[in-house]
Amino acid sequence: MNIVLIAVCAALYAVVGRLTDFGVTVGGVAFWPAAVIPAVFAFLFGPLTGGIGAAIGIFIRDMLFHGDPLLSLAAGVSSNFVMFFIIGYMCRSNLDRKRIGASAIIGSIIIGVGLSLPTVLLPAETQAFTGLSALQSLILFVVAVVVSLVVMVVVARYWSEWTNYAVGSIIGLGVGATIVATVVWGYSQILFSPQGYFKAPIGSSFIPIIFVWTFATEIPFILLLGPPIAKAIMRAYPSWRPQLKSDKNTEQS
Repeated sequence: MNIVLIAVCAALYAVVGRLTDFGVTVGGVAFWPAAVIPAVFAFLFGPLTGGIGAAIGIFIRDMLFHGDPLLSLAAGVSSNFVMFFIIGYMCRSNLDRKRIGASAIIGSIIIGVGLSLPTVLLPAETQAFTGLSALQSLILFVVAVVVSLVVMVVVARYWSEWTNYAVGSIIGLGVGATIVATVVWGYSQILFSPQGYFKAPIGSSFIPIIFVWTFATEIPFILLLGPPIAKAIMRAYPSWRPQLKSDKNTEQS
């Protein structure tokens, strides 16, 4: 485990994240294109580097943004570590790509349908919470899921070396978004106050909406920007190219 790489990842994640969130939040969760940074670190340097770097980086950013260490440790640090650890781990695993790909597609469709229901069944609450109509929220999420799946299929078809990264990103972000949505809701139930980050409890019906927001605002950046950034880095520093299990098996055969 390289301490320097973790520190660089954390610093970039905190600074770039704070500069690119534009102060936009839903349910206390920020717009977050900076998620691509620890994803690239997880791919290049392993799950611990990506996971720990992201956990430290999000904590620093949260202290600059809302200053609530308990909320950051409970929701941000835990979800970021798990999310990027999964990406790094799956990138280095010798997986059955057809089965993993099929599972990811089916899982994404099921999650998409299930989490879209609140915007249909609770249109007034959804609009009050997000500022978007039920139809706009539904379209936003459907587009995000469809684009994610299309990108994953294209990656698997034309850039097979990125299949594990794409599948790991979808699964990792799905798990991370679930942690964020449930922990933020639980935190708001117990630790809301006029002086706190949450002035009132968040309703349980908004857990899926927070999940949707987290997933939809991060996955396009991770999938679309991660591979070209990583490839550019590997061209500049060939020695940084990760040694994947599939590569080792090829060499041995």
